[in-house]
Amino acid sequence: MSYREKFAWLCLVAMLIAYTPYFVHAHLNPPPEGTLPDLSHMARFGLTAAAHAIMVLIGLAYLRFAARGEGPLKPDERDRAIDRRSMQVGYWLLMIGLVVVGVISPFTESGWTLVNGALFFLVLSETARSLVAVWSYRRGWHG
Repeated sequence: MSYREKFAWLCLVAMLIAYTPYFVHAHLNPPPEGTLPDLSHMARFGLTAAAHAIMVLIGLAYLRFAARGEGPLKPDERDRAIDRRSMQVGYWLLMIGLVVVGVISPFTESGWTLVNGALFFLVLSETARSLVAVWSYRRGWHG
């Protein structure tokens, strides 16, 4: 498994571990309407984002330590093709989310529903980017 594939796995797993509990909790326990800004909800998201960052940093340090000498090499054509494809998928999901949350939802939703919707599409697009990269490396996709 290449270093870039390991890093894609790290990003995917850290994203799922950090944000799944946040969005499940936010869905099951929404803040009351009209409570913007809800500092406890903002703090919960801040802790989630910090936990995600810490997991990625620890994982990255482990990858660098375990792969002494291997490390991140300059990307070859395959790496660039995989990165291009995964970024394209992530971008389109982000654009769909922008339309849903920024254009359609304001007519029916407000407050934390919109905030969490925007955060959800940010996380979803990054998760999809990592998932496409992992899938492409596993599949042996060359573009």
